[in-house]
Amino acid sequence: MDDLSDAPAWADERPEIHPADPAWASRGSALCAEVARLLAPWLAPGRVEHVGSTAVPGLAAKPVLDVMAPPRDLSAATVSAVVPVLSAEGWCFVPPELDVAAPWRRFFVLPDAEGRRRVAHLHLLPEGHPRWQAQLRFRDALRADPGLADEYAEVKRRLAGEVRDREEYTAGKTEFVRRVLGG
Repeated sequence: MDDLSDAPAWADERPEIHPADPAWASRGSALCAEVARLLAPWLAPGRVEHVGSTAVPGLAAKPVLDVMAPPRDLSAATVSAVVPVLSAEGWCFVPPELDVAAPWRRFFVLPDAEGRRRVAHLHLLPEGHPRWQAQLRFRDALRADPGLADEYAEVKRRLAGEVRDREEYTAGKTEFVRRVLGG
């Protein structure tokens, strides 16, 4: 599947928080290496980064790995070239018109073998974009402060029990993220 024109089961998946899994770190590293290999012709100098809650040791999270990669550009030509490469590896492109909350990125989802659950997200965004730095600052703040990470886990557990969908869940975390980033 190249895009989400036919909404798959994982598109409406409710957020579910799991206890921290020490394997997330090694799986994240392996996924970063694989994305770097697959996208090498289009990546700017820089690293593919494991971000999000699974990149923070000991943090309860949705069991979905988030990786961030810096393309040289997000032009239609680059995206058109990248989609079939990633699609061949099981990734699904989420077109910008369906990713309205984040016009600054191009977004891909890797579902499980049955196509029911997400196992990874790939965020393509320019390394110099403010969101690139914010993602790293937030991850690193949680890594440096276990109390802050515990507070975030509690926010996520509460939201997962209250909300109906992923967009509402993400929006509910915004205030906490802003506070951590100092904005």
